[in-house]
Amino acid sequence: MEKHRCGWCVGDPLYEAYHDLEWGVPVYDDETLFEFLILETFQAGLSWITILRKRENFRTAFDRFDYKKIAKYDEDKIAELLENAGIIRNKLKVRATITNAQNFMKIQEEFGSFSKYIWNFTNGKPLHNTLDYYKNAPATTTLSDTISKDLKKRGFKFVGSTVIYAHMQATGMVNDHEVGCFRYEEVKTLSKN
Repeated sequence: MEKHRCGWCVGDPLYEAYHDLEWGVPVYDDETLFEFLILETFQAGLSWITILRKRENFRTAFDRFDYKKIAKYDEDKIAELLENAGIIRNKLKVRATITNAQNFMKIQEEFGSFSKYIWNFTNGKPLHNTLDYYKNAPATTTLSDTISKDLKKRGFKFVGSTVIYAHMQATGMVNDHEVGCFRYEEVKTLSKN
């Protein structure tokens, strides 16, 4: 019998694999949190499937999302990235990636890790919504507003509330799988105690 999945991913094998294996799974390591943060910032104004299809190109172009390297990118590297047809060639977003890498490390210095910082907003636990249909998920919440404001205050770019809520969904800070989706209960059991 076919598994019931959230409606947004059905019909595209890449989307379905991402949904089945990654989306909504709680992420606590800084490297993956940074990758998702950067991918979400590039997604602003575009569809997630566009980013997903270019994900490997992004990984190659941005040194596997090594924020320590990205924080040191110079004008030559920026020019190289803006010539790379495999990624989204948006000058503001490329520059924002460098700024965000620098600020990401400042948060690590202050809190010990970015994970501790970001998960502190949910007291270290994922939030579980009860959506019957994916289109009923909010684009923003009071919590994503709060996180967005705090990141902006810390100098981050392209981290509006919608981007942050998408990041929260992707990294399992919030479980927005449809309750009828086979992943809803599975993801619930993945929460750290």
